[in-house]
Amino acid sequence: MTQSRADLGQADFTFRRADTYGLRPSDRISVNVFREPDLSIEEVMIGVDGSVSLPMLGSIPAAGMTPRQFEQDVARRLAAAGLKSPMVSVNISDYASHLVTVEGAVEEPGVYTFQPGARLSAAIALAQGPKRTAKTEQVAVFRESAEGIMVAKFDYQQVRQGTMLDPVLEPGDRVVMGTDGLSLFWEDLLKALPAFGVFAVAGLNNN
Repeated sequence: MTQSRADLGQADFTFRRADTYGLRPSDRISVNVFREPDLSIEEVMIGVDGSVSLPMLGSIPAAGMTPRQFEQDVARRLAAAGLKSPMVSVNISDYASHLVTVEGAVEEPGVYTFQPGARLSAAIALAQGPKRTAKTEQVAVFRESAEGIMVAKFDYQQVRQGTMLDPVLEPGDRVVMGTDGLSLFWEDLLKALPAFGVFAVAGLNNN
């Protein structure tokens, strides 16, 4: 397994996909109550507060639970409301919380939805790959953390060859492909790596 490089700010980026998935705000789910069509719902979005509104139950928390845990919670609540031996299945219809911004020297910069477990190389592929003028050895990934915004640098060619970590994406990641046309702000950050791994949120918001 390719190891992360702390000198490039990659220490907190991982190759390992999560074993379980916790529901997140903006995700869309279906909730099916066996033999109870009036209590089932084909699609509902988890709100920004992490809750969903279901027939008979009203607004209940969902974010942070796995689909299996949410099934059990809904079944328990329905049983408490008087439904005999409820059987509930929950499926994710849209991972809408999983957005990545890809910009810089890529063919189609933009904001893209990705599947949990997708990697940096997949984000670049969603943007139709690097332009001919791209500095593929200067790919930066910006990620929010409790301490501020982490920045890690990657060499796209090494990633593709399997000689550098191809990190699993997190919702909200921002990928910047290096180019001579980048704004001075992005260029300064890229040049600063790996000297600095973390930049204050306030510093980024001021630009």
